[in-house]
Amino acid sequence: MITFSWKGVFPAVTTKFTADDELDFDAFDINIKAQLEAGAEGIILGGSLGEASVLTEDEKFSLLTHTLELVEGTVPVILNIAEQSTRAAVRVAQKAFELGADGLMVLPPMRYNADEDETIAYISAIAESTPLPIMIYNNPVDYKIEITLDMFDRLSVYPTIQAVKESTRNIMNVTRMINRFGDRFKIMTGVDPIATESIIMGAHGWVAGLVDAFPKETVAIFRLIKAGRIDEAIAIHRWFLPVLELDIHAKLVQYIKLAEVATGIGTEQTRAPRLPLKGAERERVLAVIENALANRPELPEGSWGKLAEVSL
Repeated sequence: MITFSWKGVFPAVTTKFTADDELDFDAFDINIKAQLEAGAEGIILGGSLGEASVLTEDEKFSLLTHTLELVEGTVPVILNIAEQSTRAAVRVAQKAFELGADGLMVLPPMRYNADEDETIAYISAIAESTPLPIMIYNNPVDYKIEITLDMFDRLSVYPTIQAVKESTRNIMNVTRMINRFGDRFKIMTGVDPIATESIIMGAHGWVAGLVDAFPKETVAIFRLIKAGRIDEAIAIHRWFLPVLELDIHAKLVQYIKLAEVATGIGTEQTRAPRLPLKGAERERVLAVIENALANRPELPEGSWGKLAEVSL
């Protein structure tokens, strides 16, 4: 079984496109390098922010191969699985392993409101098809299927199911998972505006979105909390919150890509049906981003960067 530590900040990176609607690897590389410089400890490809719903399988695999070559084994590279059929999910999982992925993030079945047994069967089929470590993406708010504690109990028979992206928006679930399972499942908080609170309550890591535009600040919050420097982390969080709230909107992809442009590590291009922001909505989002940049805090020394260079 492949193993690595589910801890630290794992950016759910955006997918970059050219004006001709092709993958833009040059822009993608700029952002990935900024994540690694800031101290990201994993990279997640093809998630909701990565516009998974409009990527072909070949594009997902191209992103995976390219990213693996780019990071050169310095951090685990995780491929998201969000498929309509169990057969397709298994195929993607097996191909990801063949190409060298380090792990998988698995959503429940898409486009079908599966019941408990169907959801368990779907995830189990993926787990049985690959030795790759799996993080279950638990987001009933957006995807309408909740992986309950009892369901995690049933899935605990699979040693490769190792973590959860906790996106129920209920901070109590961090404690509920720990009380029920101890350290069996690593908890990765997955909703940016409540990540600080979730990490304080014991989340092991952060699958982050606004990290795509603000990598150093995101890593700093996580590491300061884990170092017991809660007040310093909260101060950064309070500055960051208006921006973090861009993560919980239907247009989070456009919002976060606009922030990436503002910080110089991304492009605004999305794939249709997503369209560029315009008018009052664009001005409102830009105002949030520009206010954050105008008041950007100085981060505590050593609160971000490669772990070998950091001493908190």
